[in-house]
Amino acid sequence: MPKITPTPSEKRTEPYWRELNKVIDPEIGMGIVDLGLVYQVKIDKKQNCKIIMTLTTPTCPVGPMILQQVDDRMRMYRDINNIEVELVWDPAWTNKMIDEELREMMFGF
Repeated sequence: MPKITPTPSEKRTEPYWRELNKVIDPEIGMGIVDLGLVYQVKIDKKQNCKIIMTLTTPTCPVGPMILQQVDDRMRMYRDINNIEVELVWDPAWTNKMIDEELREMMFGF
């Protein structure tokens, strides 16, 4: 299986990326797309959606809430038949996955 990597910001042109970024990680106070938690979104011709994402840590106490909000947001975006959220831990999330401009503002790197 090829290694999963986050979708670069310049390739996140579909409106669903903005919609998913409305899901806020309450512990950090940022959208999950800006945080780099959403790696890929695929919608097939039958309107089935697969989202590959991670959380900041496997023991994230708000993980179930974030996953439910991801599902809810995609249902609001368009008429999706099925939504599958695949939670992966490789690559593990680091603060280097945060959107570059935001990361520079927050951490100076």
